Amino acid sequence: MADPNASAGKPGLADSRPLSPHLQIYRWPITMTMSILHRVTGGALYVGTLLLAWWLLAAATSPSAFAWMQWFIGSPLGLLILFGYTWALMHHMLGGIRHFIWDFGHGLGPGERNVYAWANLIGSVALTVLIWIVGLLAFSSAN
Repeated sequence: MADPNASAGKPGLADSRPLSPHLQIYRWPITMTMSILHRVTGGALYVGTLLLAWWLLAAATSPSAFAWMQWFIGSPLGLLILFGYTWALMHHMLGGIRHFIWDFGHGLGPGERNVYAWANLIGSVALTVLIWIVGLLAFSSAN
């Protein structure tokens, strides 16, 4: 195994090398966080779309299968999954719009990138909450 203190034959080189930043010191840039979240929400959308297909298959199969699926979706866990799916959809959509803007060469400066990243995060949360408020109000007025 290689000696981490070896200086490749140059005396004193190992002592002058900077150390890697510690996790408590290093702060993730918002653009990196949004890039990771864009990938994660893409995977979440894949799983959520499988649940949507399962719901459609239950509707096409039998009234009892559809009733069970409706019960699951209406449970606290099901509502949490739907809320997360809505947020993932909004976040991924806004991230796609951000990338579309970048494709035209706009917003590539360091300050602009950060503004777009924060707008993506704040916008996705705001749109998700707005969609759920409108949906719950429509559902409660229908009953």
